[in-house]
Amino acid sequence: MAKMKAAMAAVLVMEKEGITQAFGVPGAAINPLYAALRERESISHILARHVEGASHMAEGYTRAAAGNIGVCIGTSGPGGTDMITGLYSASADSIPILCITGQAPRARLYKEDFQAVDIESISKPVTKWSCTVREPGQLPRAFQQAFHLMRSGRPGPVLLDLPFDVQMAEIEFDIDTYEPLPVYKPAATRKQIDKALDMLAKSERPLIVAGGGIINADACALLIELAELTGVPVIPTLMGWGIIPDDHPLMAGMVGLQTSHRYGNATMLASDFVLGIGNRWANRHTGSPEVYCKGRTFVHVDIEPTQIGRVFTPDLGIVSDAKAALELFVQAARERKASGQLTDRSDWAHRCAERKRLMHRKTHYDNVPIKPQRVYEEMNKAFPRDTVYVSNIGLSQIAAGQFLNIYGPRQWINCGQAGPLGWSMPAALGVVAADPARTVVAITGDYDFQFLLEELAVGAQFKLPYVHVLVNNSYLGLIRQAQRGFEMDYCVQLAFDNINVPASPDNLRSYGVDHVAVVLGLGCKALRVKHPDDIQAALQQAQALAAEHRVPVVVEIILEKVTNIAMGTEIDKVNEFEDIDCRHPEGLKGLELAGLLE
Repeated sequence: MAKMKAAMAAVLVMEKEGITQAFGVPGAAINPLYAALRERESISHILARHVEGASHMAEGYTRAAAGNIGVCIGTSGPGGTDMITGLYSASADSIPILCITGQAPRARLYKEDFQAVDIESISKPVTKWSCTVREPGQLPRAFQQAFHLMRSGRPGPVLLDLPFDVQMAEIEFDIDTYEPLPVYKPAATRKQIDKALDMLAKSERPLIVAGGGIINADACALLIELAELTGVPVIPTLMGWGIIPDDHPLMAGMVGLQTSHRYGNATMLASDFVLGIGNRWANRHTGSPEVYCKGRTFVHVDIEPTQIGRVFTPDLGIVSDAKAALELFVQAARERKASGQLTDRSDWAHRCAERKRLMHRKTHYDNVPIKPQRVYEEMNKAFPRDTVYVSNIGLSQIAAGQFLNIYGPRQWINCGQAGPLGWSMPAALGVVAADPARTVVAITGDYDFQFLLEELAVGAQFKLPYVHVLVNNSYLGLIRQAQRGFEMDYCVQLAFDNINVPASPDNLRSYGVDHVAVVLGLGCKALRVKHPDDIQAALQQAQALAAEHRVPVVVEIILEKVTNIAMGTEIDKVNEFEDIDCRHPEGLKGLELAGLLE
């Protein structure tokens, strides 16, 4: 046993739990923890410019690699409340992050002391556990419990609130005998797996819906092996995109109302059986259950018992960690294949592949101002196969989901359910901090970009290079498009006559904010593109600048102000708005005659 301050015990526990990186903003109430961090020098710290930014950096760090847990630190009062959005985003997407806040001394709680807020109560709805540690001797065990809960069952965030006097108190603690608690993960039984495969065997047009739980469980290789053993095509969810490479023969496309492929929706509508693993049946994927479920049998495998039947009741529900279930699925499928019990799915898989080959949206536009579809076409050409894309919400993200190519797990980093504006920039910095060698590319619209743009200075200060593709239409594009249903275009225009931008034939002055000037002022590099033929060279130059200067590089691409991106109210009622790039020699009629349309 050794005598130490409780704050030091917390740092020692984090070391034992594998933490090497933290993000945060110091303040008076959390300074004892920072003093311990400084003394140990074992956990690197990146200073955010906004505490919400620190929480999103922690999210990006966690999402970047299997086993990571991002840590974000703030002081009392607004230090905690500013991180609520990050906690909500992490909770919604099953992402473990540890949020640590300072707090007023225990004697000052509930007395309206300066910056003393009940962050424990505020954060409870968006965490797996939220706790104000009221006894110094409990502090190291609170951290132990936090890591246990973050890793067990459905992953998620935890908040620990540390009163100043608790951090400063002297306690007896033996770190040498400390061990992390065993992680609990429910596991499927062989009987359940055999039942699911029996149901699969009775179908003619089966699909696997692969969710983000497979990525969380680091089980993507098992999913691909199961698909290849059975010959069943795979539909990844938005959070599961990258589980199977986009160019894999059994990758059948994404399904949904927005971030979906035409061929993915058509294949789902043609199917008769769906095995969902590690997914939530999110409404932007399904649309209404009446359309999504009609004519189909469902098996749902999820680590969280309360997810089974939450959106619709499956024909068979299995509570299991995705990796544990997939290990049994692969074992059972191997045995059935060896004994000749697996049905030949080659004809169905071929038809799915034909949809994928023929049913595309047009991307090659030469318009000036630039159409957004062209941007993603050029991005696919410009960046390497293992690029990590970070995106958030809005038309830029929806178009990215429709047009980008993703080839591996954790190469699509997206806040799927919460969608807070400003998320992409700090999340990208967290991804770079986790793996500085990777090519990291963020994609945002101009309104999203302006929410937390001060975090670019963090990238400059701490040498966190990435490329930020900023598509600028000077609009809240997604809300403008949604307002079509109300026959209005109200309070969504970002354009104004910027008196500091010189008048020019391309009328950039009317786009409002001079993003290039702002980016340069924050210590980063910026390029502006106004013609589609210049996009490729700019993206290549941005990569070179990021590598040379080790700072974020923003490529602002001036778009036409109004473009409607394909979306709809049901998976069988997606409004395409723009031209269809039909690759069948007889056009859409040929697709219909071939039975490839829904």
